[in-house]
Amino acid sequence: MRKFMMTTATATACLLAGTALAGISADEAARLGGPELTPMGAERAGNADGTIPEWTGGLVQPPANYTPGGKLVDPFPDDQPLFRITAENYTDYEDKLSPGQVAVLKRYPDTFYIPVYQTRRTAVYPQEIYDQIKAGAVNVNLVSGGNGLENLASDTPFPIPASGIEIVWNHVMRYRGGSFQRTYTQIPVQANGAFSPVVFQDQLTYGRYLEGSPPNRLFYYKQTIVGPPRLEGDVLLVHENIDQVKEPRAAWVYNAGQRRVRRAPDVAYDGPGTASDGLRTADDLDMYNGAPDKYDWKLIGKKELYIPYNAYRLRDKALTYKDVIMPGHLNPEYLRYELHRVWVVEATLKEGERHVYGRRVFYVDEDMWQIAVADQYDNRGELWRVKEAHQIVHYQAKVPWAATTSSYDLISGRHLPIGLDNEVPEYAYVWGYEATEREYTPAALRRSGVR
Repeated sequence: MRKFMMTTATATACLLAGTALAGISADEAARLGGPELTPMGAERAGNADGTIPEWTGGLVQPPANYTPGGKLVDPFPDDQPLFRITAENYTDYEDKLSPGQVAVLKRYPDTFYIPVYQTRRTAVYPQEIYDQIKAGAVNVNLVSGGNGLENLASDTPFPIPASGIEIVWNHVMRYRGGSFQRTYTQIPVQANGAFSPVVFQDQLTYGRYLEGSPPNRLFYYKQTIVGPPRLEGDVLLVHENIDQVKEPRAAWVYNAGQRRVRRAPDVAYDGPGTASDGLRTADDLDMYNGAPDKYDWKLIGKKELYIPYNAYRLRDKALTYKDVIMPGHLNPEYLRYELHRVWVVEATLKEGERHVYGRRVFYVDEDMWQIAVADQYDNRGELWRVKEAHQIVHYQAKVPWAATTSSYDLISGRHLPIGLDNEVPEYAYVWGYEATEREYTPAALRRSGVR
């Protein structure tokens, strides 16, 4: 039986040798969904202190007051914070905080705090996804030094991970509804709290849902800016590949002002994130995305961490962006943190490679395979940016996802929330979005981007 953790030396040797690492055995796969492990590979049991409960299936049913097709409602409206972690008392809880979280508390001692609530393990996925993961885990392999996968047949390819790179692939590959369309905002916030929202409409379709898609194609992604007027009509198109070293990500942009389509090779690694005012890189979106080849990946282990979770209040349609955004950070009155188990993965920039982040430490929720917290260091080794994913479950579709990601720049005092939709009038997601390959071509950019 393969253990939860392989020694770093063994894992690194296998990857550097370029050897294909085989999937788990049939006996290991049989553990998924059993008394020990959830269908996603998390520990089913709670912790010894009783502060993390047993996983009992997740948020299977929508709340009674949810209207199908309408906005999401908080399934736990009566929950109240158990306690607050502040700049004054954080040392009492430091073993369950990341260095980045501590740094944010210290950076904003008078205004930021971490409200801790009862832990509710709400993660749930469709049964067919559980079945696919269990069947696919025995055949999938890491290839090309960990930069690609072969025999991929499911989301979450490594439900019983043995290395850091496998956990990163679980995050990148996790189930997000198969295909979707959504409307959301990205809001660069200045140090004084001033901001101007940028509204996006995203469309994503996985390659396996489109007939004729190349075997190395992971998904097709199109991002259209729908506001403000000065940016309206700009479109980004991405063909995301599984092995981006073998076949790099292909991207194009349509500039509405110039009315032309051009290739966009900088939509990768540390290229500037679209309309982010320099507050994120291309591979910062969704906490981390893209090719893993610039970093050495080390599995540190597992620990308990206070992470954003069940963030339904943050996306309440009764709130405005002015309600939830403050100078330096999101308004903690509307945040919810819970104690969960996370995998800790450290990414260190390889010798000879270039990236604005010299080191990144990811804390990955065991139930959702979503990176929940990311501490990002510059090339001097100084902590620079701290990212958090405020997770929810779209319970009617059984899709866990970050309602919002927040990125705090500790040096400039600016921050970047992505995903807020408080001022989007209706429920902003369409699941099972049906698309054709024709919609994801450079020629389609002109059709979708003309003002």
